[in-house]
Amino acid sequence: MKSDTYPPPEATAPEQPPHVSESPAVSDDKTVPSPAPSAPAPDAITFEQIRERAYELWERNHRPEGFEIEFWLLAERELRKERERRKAHEAPAASEPPAQ
Repeated sequence: MKSDTYPPPEATAPEQPPHVSESPAVSDDKTVPSPAPSAPAPDAITFEQIRERAYELWERNHRPEGFEIEFWLLAERELRKERERRKAHEAPAASEPPAQ
């Protein structure tokens, strides 16, 4: 007796197109690899700094659930403002002429 299923189970596996190589180690692709990520600027705020500040804020606010993004954004905002204030404070001191 014939089965009513079509196509037969052995024919259901998709065939690989002829242009796809089975060996991923060998490539005819002539693309240039992306450059290595550059080092962050010396005054850049790091992921770790934001994470630590966000955690501090979360703890100070009695560890509420569901506000991860808000604390992350607040931490980032605070760190940026602190950096801007520090730069503004250092800039006038650097532009003053030396005392004689």
